[in-house]
Amino acid sequence: MSTSPIRIAIAGALGRMGQAVAKVAEGDPALTVAARFDRPGATGDGLVSQAEALAAADVVIDFTTPAASVALAAAGADAGVALVIGSTGAGDAERAAIAAAAARTPIVFAGNFSLGVNLLMGLVAQAARALPADTWDIEIFEAHHKHKVDAPSGTALMLGEAAAAGRGVALDQVARRARDGITGARPPGEIGFSVLRGGGIVGEHTVTFAGEEEILTLSHSGRDRALFARGAAHAARWVAGRPPGLYDMQDVLGTKGP
Repeated sequence: MSTSPIRIAIAGALGRMGQAVAKVAEGDPALTVAARFDRPGATGDGLVSQAEALAAADVVIDFTTPAASVALAAAGADAGVALVIGSTGAGDAERAAIAAAAARTPIVFAGNFSLGVNLLMGLVAQAARALPADTWDIEIFEAHHKHKVDAPSGTALMLGEAAAAGRGVALDQVARRARDGITGARPPGEIGFSVLRGGGIVGEHTVTFAGEEEILTLSHSGRDRALFARGAAHAARWVAGRPPGLYDMQDVLGTKGP
């Protein structure tokens, strides 16, 4: 078996996460940074075109935007390159396009690459199953830095999906993403979302189960973007050489249920 490092290309290399991924990968003996690229026309030391990056890599790690990720997934599938995609805010059409590309190449697509967050999802689903929807309200709070452009975060939506799955319902049927003015009493079973944007907050997520007599709070705090970069690097090691398919971090960590 070859012991050569896995060659990775970093999309959005000039961004915060791109730089964090590069730093983590450079310290990982199982990986080598074969190429770095950013949006067309971007300039910087060592940047290459997307086509050059795909030709040089086994796996591309992408923390850009949903639109850019869709185009990259299609190009990666054409080139036979695996992808790790961490862009958030994708709509149904963009998710479907990434899934279509995954029919031709392996893709790990996740809203969060943290081990802690992915374990939190399981705890949220378990609590939602155990606590009756007619007497326990669920509210998901998330906070991120002021530069984040989508809300709620992809991680908050993942937690919402976990809560909804625990209750056996579809999230889009019970989600309340905003409240303003005279909103009326909270209906039973609603899963609410609250958002804060400010400063340099890396990522805070809290799921509150509020009953009449007691409150259960499950939370996760991200202290450094290296947390997510390390998870993406772990996913890159895992996905290299896998058969085509759409995977998530539950697959990578082996925590997905039957």
